[in-house]
Amino acid sequence: MIKKTVLVVCLVVMALGGGANADEISELKQQMQQMQQRLEQLEASQKVQEQKVDEKISKAVESKQIETLPDSLKWVENVKISGDLRYRYEMIDEENKDNRNRNRIRARLGIKGKVTDDVEVGFRLATSEPFSSDKGDPVSTNQTLDDAFSKKSIWLDLAYFKWSPKDSGLNIFGGKMENPFYRVGGNQLIWDNDLTPEGIAIQYTRSLGENDELFANGGGFWVNEVSSGADTGLWGMQGGLKHTFANKSTLTGGASYYSYGNINGSGPLIGTGFQGNSNASSLYTNDYDVAEVFGEYGFKIGQTPAAAFASYVKNTSASTSRDTGWLVGGKLGKCKDKGSWEFSYDYRNLEADAVLGAFSDSDFVGGGTDGKGHRFGYTYQLAKNLQGALTYFLDDKSNDNHGYNRLQADLVFKF
Repeated sequence: MIKKTVLVVCLVVMALGGGANADEISELKQQMQQMQQRLEQLEASQKVQEQKVDEKISKAVESKQIETLPDSLKWVENVKISGDLRYRYEMIDEENKDNRNRNRIRARLGIKGKVTDDVEVGFRLATSEPFSSDKGDPVSTNQTLDDAFSKKSIWLDLAYFKWSPKDSGLNIFGGKMENPFYRVGGNQLIWDNDLTPEGIAIQYTRSLGENDELFANGGGFWVNEVSSGADTGLWGMQGGLKHTFANKSTLTGGASYYSYGNINGSGPLIGTGFQGNSNASSLYTNDYDVAEVFGEYGFKIGQTPAAAFASYVKNTSASTSRDTGWLVGGKLGKCKDKGSWEFSYDYRNLEADAVLGAFSDSDFVGGGTDGKGHRFGYTYQLAKNLQGALTYFLDDKSNDNHGYNRLQADLVFKF
């Protein structure tokens, strides 16, 4: 608009120029040039101001100072959708058996939302191979690519509420939830990563000054409900302390106790197997009351985060002498930005009746207990929401001490 105005003015000047001498025309042209330069400066300044206003509006929207949604859609701001897809190549090399090669997928889609300021509700669907006609595997969300392009099963993986009373340090869960118990280094000595227990749980944290934090977790869970006889349940409790040193390194230590009710004399929990636990006539022959002590030291090597951890377990109600297990391991690096990486390692020795095999690591020695061996892991952040990972198990099954090796190569896409 400004440039058009300048053009009109110039035409008028030229028209008037027919009745003016050369000096006057030259002076008018010079004045017009100066005027045009000034207008161009004003136009540029206007664009800068408009850009600043746009930036302020964007920042205000991001900080929710300006509401951009109508009242009928305000609930969208309290809802978050997330998910991931993992593609895995897996090779299993077990002594005295043919090598097994397979490709597997894991797909998960979750949604969670705020009901009130302190109550959250969440759901998640996930793939899983069924161990019966109407039940998905509780410790695996993998689906093997086979069966002539058959459709793959989707199961309810999470369905929970979370109540976090303000300034209380409490989180109270109910339903089918993420595992509420702390595991040093994220290890799977007692619990598989994919296990989502069902019941009621409480997490509590409390600061004990600038450098110490107390934590306690507990819950009651329903394992099996039967129409006649005693139901199978699980009670768990855990307590620990985390100390932060002056150099920002941390030391965490604690203990856990997990007590199962009515396991001895009951049938298998998953399919027809006992995942390494002692059994006779297709029935469990032990109770499982598992005590655990654990510790973890977090520190830095230069600017690289690192950790060392250990866990020891004993089944205090076992009727056999094969009732203990332990794990030691470490981590170096942390995947976050593109190009970052993480290396992890652990060694474990898990006797047959140390823990309930149905809920322990489903990859170690083919799943469950009664084995020992190494696990090596390496993860690389290929892009913001894309990771590549390699995991290798170098194990021995203790029933006859034969070798069991397993390689997993993963691509993980997240959103």
